[in-house]
Parts: sequence; C-alpha cells; structure tokens
Amino acid sequence: MKKATQNLAKNFFVIVLIFLGISAVFTLFSPSSTVKKEISISQLGQEIIQGKVKEIIVTGNDILVTYTDNTQAQSKKETELALSESLANYGVSKEKLAKVNLVVQEPKAGWGQIGSILLFVLPLLFFGLLFWSFARQAKMGAMQTFNFSKARARIFGAEGHPKQKINFQDVAGLKEAKEELKEIVEFLKTPKKFLDMGAKIPRGVLLLGPPGCGKTLLARATAGESNVPFFSVAGSEFIELFVGVGSGRVRSLFQEAKKHNKAIIFIDELDAIGRTRGIGIGGGHDEREQTLNQILVEMDGFERDSKTIIIGATNRPDILDPALLRPGRFDRQVILNLPSIEDREAILKIHIRGKPLAKNTKLREIAERTPGFSGADLENLLNEAAILAARRNKQQIEQMELTESIEKVLLGPERKSHVLSPREKKISAYHEAGHALVASFTDKGEPVRKISIVSRGMAAGYTIKSPIEEKNIKAKSDFLADIATLLGGYFAEKKKFKEVSTGASNDLKIASDLARKLVKDYGMSEKLGPIVFGEKNELQFLGKEFGEERNYSEKIAQKIDEEVAKIIKQAASQATKILKAKNNLLEKLSQKLMEKETLEREEIEKILKISKKKRGT
Repeated sequence: MKKATQNLAKNFFVIVLIFLGISAVFTLFSPSSTVKKEISISQLGQEIIQGKVKEIIVTGNDILVTYTDNTQAQSKKETELALSESLANYGVSKEKLAKVNLVVQEPKAGWGQIGSILLFVLPLLFFGLLFWSFARQAKMGAMQTFNFSKARARIFGAEGHPKQKINFQDVAGLKEAKEELKEIVEFLKTPKKFLDMGAKIPRGVLLLGPPGCGKTLLARATAGESNVPFFSVAGSEFIELFVGVGSGRVRSLFQEAKKHNKAIIFIDELDAIGRTRGIGIGGGHDEREQTLNQILVEMDGFERDSKTIIIGATNRPDILDPALLRPGRFDRQVILNLPSIEDREAILKIHIRGKPLAKNTKLREIAERTPGFSGADLENLLNEAAILAARRNKQQIEQMELTESIEKVLLGPERKSHVLSPREKKISAYHEAGHALVASFTDKGEPVRKISIVSRGMAAGYTIKSPIEEKNIKAKSDFLADIATLLGGYFAEKKKFKEVSTGASNDLKIASDLARKLVKDYGMSEKLGPIVFGEKNELQFLGKEFGEERNYSEKIAQKIDEEVAKIIKQAASQATKILKAKNNLLEKLSQKLMEKETLEREEIEKILKISKKKRGT
C-alpha cells in the first residue's frame, strides 16, 4: 500500500507539471491580449472629417481603425447598413472617405478563437484525466489488497521462458544426486507405468547440502529434463506481518501449480518456514507455524495420481520439523556434497563458456588448488579472473588471472596501500615461514603451495596449503598436524624475537576451537573417551543461537579444559621441535620471503629441499 501511495503521488505531480507546461505553451503562442480603445461610429466619423484616420479594416461587424500616428482603436458598425452609409449619415463626405484606406475582410475563425476554446476545454480534460488516474490507482490498490495473499512464485521452464530452461548436462558433478532425481523425471514423463504397478512417486524431495553446492540449479535441471513448469519461491516470501497471509500464499501456490497437468514446486531455504514448531515466540499462533501447517496440509492433500512434486532445499536439516520429513511428505532426501577434484574441473569447464580462455591455461591445476570450493565459489572465481583480465586490457584469461582469483576469493583483494614497516615485514616473514616449515616437515602435514607477505583482506600475510589427496574422514593425527601448523607461526615469532605479536591471534583461535571439537564433538580424548559433550540450543534471537546447553558437570568441564590444553601443548611441542631442528631453513625461507614477498611451490621446495615423494606428486 505504501508503494501504491508513492506511485499515486508521483503521477499527480507529473500531471500537474504537464498541465503547467501546456498552459505556458498556449500563453506563449496565443495572440497578444493588448486592450484597444473602443470608439463609437459618430466619433469615428468626426475623426475621419478631421483627417486623423489613415486606414480602416472591416471584418464582419468589427472595425479596426489605424490613425496617422499609428495608434489603433476598434469599433462596431451597424448590422443592417454598409460602413460607408453609416459614415455618410454622420456627415462624412465621399471625398473625405476616399482619403482613408478602406479594407474589407471576410470573417474567419482564427487561432485566437481556437486558443480561447482550447484554454477552456483543456483544463476540463486534464482535470478529468487527473480524477481518472486517482480512480485507477484506487482500483489497483484495492486489487493489490485482494492479491496480497497470492503466491509470488517465479515460473521457469514454461512457454514464456524457453531461454531459462536447463537440464542435467548444465550441472557438473553430483552424479548420485542426479540418479536419485532421474526417477522423478521418469515419473513426470511416463507416470502410467508407475501407477499401474501401484507405486507412489515421492510427494516431496529434499535437497540437503552446504550453500552454493547447486541445490537450486539441480532442481531447475530436474524441471528442464521433465519439460514441466517450475515454480520457484523462497521460504521467507511466505512470511508477512499480517497473520494468515503465509498460509494464504501457500494455498495460492498449490492451486496455481495444480492448474498445470504436471509441475514442480521448488521451495528454497525451506528452514525459514520449516523450523521445528513450538520453540519460537508466539506458540501455535505464530505466523511461521501457521504457514508450515498449511504446507503440511497441502502435501497431505495430494491425490494418488497427482503429478505435482515438491522439491525443497536447505543447509539446515537438523532444525526441520519432523512432520515435514515423515513418509508421505518429503519422502526422499538427496545429499549434495562439495565437489571433488574431478567435479571441480568439470564445473570450471561449464562456467568458462563464453569467456576467452588462453590455450596454455590448466583448469586441472585450478581444480587442485581449490579444495572445499563450492560450485558458486568456482563461478565467482572465473568471474573475478575475467574482471582482472579486462582491467589489464588483455584479450584472453590466462593462468595468472585464474591463480590470483583463487587468493582473492579466499582472502579478499590485495591491499597494496597497506605498506608494512621493515620490522612488521620481518615479523610477518618469519610467521609465514614458520607455518610453511611445520606443514612441510610434520607427519600428516599438507604440502605448501604458496607463501606471501603481501596483505590481502584482513591478513598481513598468508600461507596456502594444497592437500595431497582430499579427505572426507580425518584421524586425530591429521587434526594434530593442522593444529601444529597453525601454531608454527606463533612459535617462529617467539623463537626469533623472544616475544609474540597480535598477528597470531586468528591462528590461536582456530587452533583452540579445533582442539575443543576433538574433545567435545569427536570423542578423541583419551581421558574422557568417546562421549559427546554439550547440546546445541536451537532457540534463536535475531538470527543468532543463544548458545549451548551444558549436559555435563563442572568437574567434567574442568577435565575438558585440561584435555584441550593437553592437545594444544602436544601440537606446540611438535611445532617447536621442528622449528628448532630446521632453524637454518627457517632463516633461509624468511630471508627469501622478505626479498621477494611471494614464493611459489617450486621455490619453497627448492629452499626446503623437499623431495617429490614428500609432496605427493
């Protein structure tokens, strides 16, 4: 309603401005409104006798008199008589009248008369247009009031959106997820063979996975393969301030989808409305819970042979209401993981379409350097590379731009204006060299691909590691190696400068959090054993969890702290042992880093004399 009011005010001012403009134009082009003096016929006769009149113009009954001094006057003649006869009656002789230039003109409608008519009619027209506009806006506002509870779903894959249609070939990786969804596609294409066997196709399919892994893209590809309309709506679009609007929009969405013979409804961020009921403020009358109840009812109301399928997507399956996940609703759950190295390479090949790529580029190397990247991250990486190449006035994207874009996506833009002092530069060099040295020589450590003391984002320097192989399962020794690597910078500073700086604060935070997870979440404490401590509190306020519910005593809490400290000390001992044994390599690597500011993998391995067997190639 606020938007409608703004549009109404805007239209009103536009109409007023147009009216004023046209009035100004008519005023500009209308004939001069100079008032001429009126004289009688008798006075005109006397002035002709006196020789004051130079010209008389007669137009119908109107007389325009021009005097010898070029002044003008106007008069009216008698209707029944000619002007000469009227003047003769007032004593004007033919000789006197002959000295005056007498012009007779036919009367015709001039611009003055038309302008007068228009100046009278146009205001009426504009005021009529103004009132019509008010009435139209009021009518639209009333219609919007009634449409307020209608769903705001976007339709893809329909006849009006052929260019937005995609299929499984446009989605790289996710092989297992595609196989699961092919059953949905086959049902929508040939439902009869399933129904004849008494089989029921899943009413709902829930896509689970981290942000950016392709949930929305895969849902659209399913609709594209099935060649059916695709109704896309976000979970948050159902919720409004007014009670009952969300449930009304759910009903509207399902009614619209049922009008089509076959359709897919996609609800993105399902957790926005699917959160477990009874834990929010407002109880059972909360608007979000009313909306969720309506979704549950609509999914239960599907007929056996219904060809409308619901696809939901979320990265928080742990907080969904159990009623959503029971059979008959979201029967099937499809897990989408982050892409492997082969999948990342395939994703890069898809997103590189339409971008000029140099022949010497190696997408495989970029895939190797981006473990943990989602499909959205890889798309952003290529976009940043294209922007970087354009800024450098290049015609093609080269390997240099691709490599630099990885660091920009991971750490942020390079801060060239952030110049370190000589001492800060030295501290940063020893800090990053400490990370690299511990990572290279600790058991289960990962090879270092790049070290830099050029500031990026919030980091004064950075060390990028590249895993020998991607791991989905990690052992305690792997975590200890990671913690030791994180502490390498801290102890390298302490060894060289006999004190530590604030540069290690983020490393210490990550190491402490990781050590605490080993004890509380992963059951890797020898003293406490395979027990998980603490329960997450799902009650939220302003998007933040209040914290953790402790299900253990103060005595156990003290033991947890002791075990965390023990793990940190164990990793610290490992890091200091390596730094002490390889002190000469620490000095060489730090000096080289201060000299060049950035070292790549080959230079690092040459200084540290690491064999190919160690780096896993």
